[in-house]
Amino acid sequence: IDPKEDPDSSLLERMEEEESLFRILERHIVAKRLKNGFGSNGEDVDEFIRFSLSVQNRRKSRSGHAFENHIEEILRINDVKFHRGAKTEGKKTPDFLFPGPQEYKLGSYPESKIRMLGAKTTCKDRWRQILSEASRIKRKHLITIQPAISEDQTSEMQHENVQLIIPTPIQTTYSPAQQRQLISFKDFIDEVKAL
Repeated sequence: IDPKEDPDSSLLERMEEEESLFRILERHIVAKRLKNGFGSNGEDVDEFIRFSLSVQNRRKSRSGHAFENHIEEILRINDVKFHRGAKTEGKKTPDFLFPGPQEYKLGSYPESKIRMLGAKTTCKDRWRQILSEASRIKRKHLITIQPAISEDQTSEMQHENVQLIIPTPIQTTYSPAQQRQLISFKDFIDEVKAL
């Protein structure tokens, strides 16, 4: 899928393909470890639990990094000016800053021409992390691929001035009232290109 024509579907396709390839590799690695057992007698439950947690944590970490990597590549293909992981205040580092840290730190640069984007594969309560990032920017943007976030949670996001970005194919999992508040990845790309 052409990331210029349809960045939303392209992002989802890239995530699905990477997930599929990762699961194939993971099955091979995990199966080998399962055959060897855990601990000296092969039946150490605590060792098994440690291993299981490490597999789960690796999945979550890899998925988050992959999501950011695919967003970055699609932004590059679309000729968007941005910086990934730029420091704003202290150690605060939004996932993406538009157009970049130099403009952000330049007091005379208009706030209306600066954006930040947080990326979370799932929101849960972690979406609040972006609220303290890039304090100069009042309206925060957050992209996720989580379907059907509750209306209470999206209302809270809206109240906190968070603009939720949901790829178009996933927007149908949201209520009609929620859908009116969402923007697509393509909408966001068009917005930052126009800055």
